[in-house]
Amino acid sequence: MLQDNFGREFHYLRLSITDVCNFRCTYCLPDGYQGKPDSAFLSLDEIRRVIAAFAATGTSKIRITGGEPSIRGDLPEIIAAAKATPGIRTVALTTNGYRLPERIDRWAAAGLDALNLSIDSLDPGVFAAITGHTRLRELLDGLDRALALGIPRVKVNTVLLRGHNDGQIDRFLDWIRDLPITLRFIELMQTGDNADFFRSHHVSGEALRQRLLDAGWRPLIRGHNAGPALELHHPDYSGRIGLILPYSKDFCATCNRLRVSALGHLHLCLFSEQGIDLRHLLQEDAQRDELIAFLRDRLTDKKVSHFLHEGFSGGTRHLAMIGG
Repeated sequence: MLQDNFGREFHYLRLSITDVCNFRCTYCLPDGYQGKPDSAFLSLDEIRRVIAAFAATGTSKIRITGGEPSIRGDLPEIIAAAKATPGIRTVALTTNGYRLPERIDRWAAAGLDALNLSIDSLDPGVFAAITGHTRLRELLDGLDRALALGIPRVKVNTVLLRGHNDGQIDRFLDWIRDLPITLRFIELMQTGDNADFFRSHHVSGEALRQRLLDAGWRPLIRGHNAGPALELHHPDYSGRIGLILPYSKDFCATCNRLRVSALGHLHLCLFSEQGIDLRHLLQEDAQRDELIAFLRDRLTDKKVSHFLHEGFSGGTRHLAMIGG
């Protein structure tokens, strides 16, 4: 098992397959994507080698991220390759939902176990103002189709934004009363490119946590390969709530994930520096042992915290770089 100097074990890899995103979310890429062409990103063979090496060290969960991973036409093949890797028990995907109704069947057939869909508002106008798209209905239809297909774990991600959606909590709660999904409220994080936006729109999630507890929501026990969310349930609701509060005390104490960017860089933390190049170790299957030794050695550099509470954002200019 991969382990750092603080005794944290890493069962979970977030693997970005592209930096490209076709949305223009105000908190991430308000001016749209501007960067390298697809040819710069990891090939399918390189992706297979990354997954195989991590699986050989005890990683059991792979989350495919971007950018927007559905930009890649070979996404079904990537899902299938991850699912076929010995040791990988969960293949998850985070998506903005673009053209989801016509794509989700192929992803499910390829072996997708978990879907995270970004929906920052249930109000079409607010959704368009945040994302730059008028596709809310399309996302909701895709969500319904994912549930109909029986994908085991379906979640919706909502970034809390002062002045945009922070007044819509009750509407979201009503939505999941009879909908068997996990709705995750994510506290806005400061990155290199969004400092002014962060100061204007950051909402502390702590008040929301207390509000939910006061209303009878109760914490669930986290699984060993779960993400950092505090997950809550309520007997009157089919859905659950997840809270991702990166500015909370000891947020990093249970860290169990590592990240590989679409350019083949290992990121020990979402807010580390530019990443550690490992692409030279992804060219041949015979390099697996060398890659594993490389990973173990680099983990000794992992810090105890992300230091977000000190205003540190590292080399992360925007979340599309390594998928959040």
